[in-house]
Amino acid sequence: MKRHIILKKEEDKQKTKCQLCNESRRQYTYRCYRCDFNLHATCASLPPTIESSQVHHHPLTPFWKWMSFTCDLCAKEVKGIPNQCALCSYCVDNTCASLPRTLQVLFHWHPLHLTHSSLEVELHQSDSRFCQLCAQKVNTNFGFYYCSRCDFVAHLDCAADYRNRDNINLQELKEEENEDPELDQSFNSAAYEVKNIKVVEDGTEIATEIQHFSHGHDLKLSDYEVLNNEKCNGCIQAISPPFYSCVNCSFFLHESCARLPRKKRHPLHLHTLTLFPKSPYWQNTFWCDACKRPCNGFTYWCETCNFDLDIPCSLISNILTHPGHEHRLLLSSIESKHNCSCCDSKISPIFCCTTCDFALDFKCAALPQIARYKQHEHPFTLCYTAEDDSGEYYCDICEEDRNPKHWFYYCANCDYPVHPSCSQISKNIKWTYSLPLVPPCGPSTASMGSPYL
Repeated sequence: MKRHIILKKEEDKQKTKCQLCNESRRQYTYRCYRCDFNLHATCASLPPTIESSQVHHHPLTPFWKWMSFTCDLCAKEVKGIPNQCALCSYCVDNTCASLPRTLQVLFHWHPLHLTHSSLEVELHQSDSRFCQLCAQKVNTNFGFYYCSRCDFVAHLDCAADYRNRDNINLQELKEEENEDPELDQSFNSAAYEVKNIKVVEDGTEIATEIQHFSHGHDLKLSDYEVLNNEKCNGCIQAISPPFYSCVNCSFFLHESCARLPRKKRHPLHLHTLTLFPKSPYWQNTFWCDACKRPCNGFTYWCETCNFDLDIPCSLISNILTHPGHEHRLLLSSIESKHNCSCCDSKISPIFCCTTCDFALDFKCAALPQIARYKQHEHPFTLCYTAEDDSGEYYCDICEEDRNPKHWFYYCANCDYPVHPSCSQISKNIKWTYSLPLVPPCGPSTASMGSPYL
């Protein structure tokens, strides 16, 4: 009886199969009972010729036969109805035939243009390009979306996915309207007013006294070491020369933090971020949306979304070279199939390796190389492999098990390993930079030295 029902369902499915798309769907169908010819209503409404396709400069005509073919735009082997150009034999599937010439994605600030191959544009690295939405390789011999201003490349399907696209009117999209004049001016203007200047032997001018927008008093430049563990009021890290300080109160700023732009863009957020000395909506403390840690220093804030970035996280770009991995990492803006290789969490966005299956979430990417713990006299070093082959691994603070495949902090002098996520460490640790800060307007590839609190 069960076999009879299955055979009956299969027979009914064959009777309702569209002769054009070769599929059985739950939708209205035109049918000829004399010869068992079926045609879906949607298939019947397809135009005889696509005159206004934005993927080709000639009209495309559907070839009314179900067949297997290779799409000339996406290079995929597809089964369906090809759309052909009678003049140049160009052939695309229905999905590619409906792609827009220009679109806007949520994770990039300029419009992306449909490009048929790397021959149309001057790609900087045409032999090895990766989609900057999914961090997977792009075959630039065929179609992709491209921003020439930023050398930004994306797969056709990644850029066209409704989950990644910005909901704007493409007919009114203009390059010049997508710029932020206020942002451009902020990169050329300082966050402080220079009060005094010193000219050194090579002719370089150094601002020795400034009025910073974040503080009411003048700040003076110092090259001396601070002995009482003072912290920078911008990044909340241990202060080190050169830095600016206030003679009237305990206010310190790294010289690099003083030069931070008032406005900037970051690959983690669509809108322009504005620098504030304190959180605009919390009393002194905010929650960083990148590393998920509390901070009471400067914040890059989005007024539209209440999005916050602390200073160390704001310096991490979408291209990452990390000492914990030998290959380059790209920030994938869409959900990845990989968990973080260092803590096993599944958080998006995530950094993905362009060579292997290594993945790194933003929290682990922001871990500092060197850290100090108040109850321990020696500094801790971030380690990427197990300290020995004993097979037993514990955190000496919380006394819980450690996964030997996960990153951890280690004091070699005392044989003292600890979890990076240990709750006691996150409250008591004093984070310090092991690498210099990347300049705010520097290159997109940043070696990691960005710490937590």
